[in-house]
Amino acid sequence: MNVNIKELGNDQEQIEKVQKFLFKMIKKEFGYDYIPEWHADIVNIEEYYVIPERNAFFVAYSEEGEIIGTIGIRAYDKDFEQFRGVYSSQNTTSIWRLFIDERYRRFGLATKIYSIAEKFAKEKGFSDIYLHTHRTLPGALQYWMKMGFTIKLDEHDELETIHMDKHIRKIEISPQAGILNYAIKL
Repeated sequence: MNVNIKELGNDQEQIEKVQKFLFKMIKKEFGYDYIPEWHADIVNIEEYYVIPERNAFFVAYSEEGEIIGTIGIRAYDKDFEQFRGVYSSQNTTSIWRLFIDERYRRFGLATKIYSIAEKFAKEKGFSDIYLHTHRTLPGALQYWMKMGFTIKLDEHDELETIHMDKHIRKIEISPQAGILNYAIKL
């Protein structure tokens, strides 16, 4: 199976296909349709992900060109009272809209597309990643913990919202390090 992952550009036809995929997945996973206060980033995907230099939206395509996965990453822009002074748009990025079509799950696609988003975050100079997930999503909490995220706050609310974060750091390896072929004896 060949999968092609691309950053979404300012292509209206592709944007509309991504929006359709996202709303289909939201309906399937959460059981509801468009809710303006929760889905402004989807309706205005260019403003949230395409135009800002430190934001991006990645799309996974099947060999046939069908959208099979997505992930958005953008500078932290929420104003959750409990996180005031904890996160900033300068240091913290946030993950949004990680969806994988159920036919393509358990092949490592979520991990691959997430790793592309994390690499993007490092390249843009972020040191932390924030996200929230829900206990109602099968496997979501375990997946994010496997990716190195820790629980920051469990809301115990109706949506079973869990806020998580991860510290990321960019490691620079000097060219001289390449001279040392064996740092550890195996």
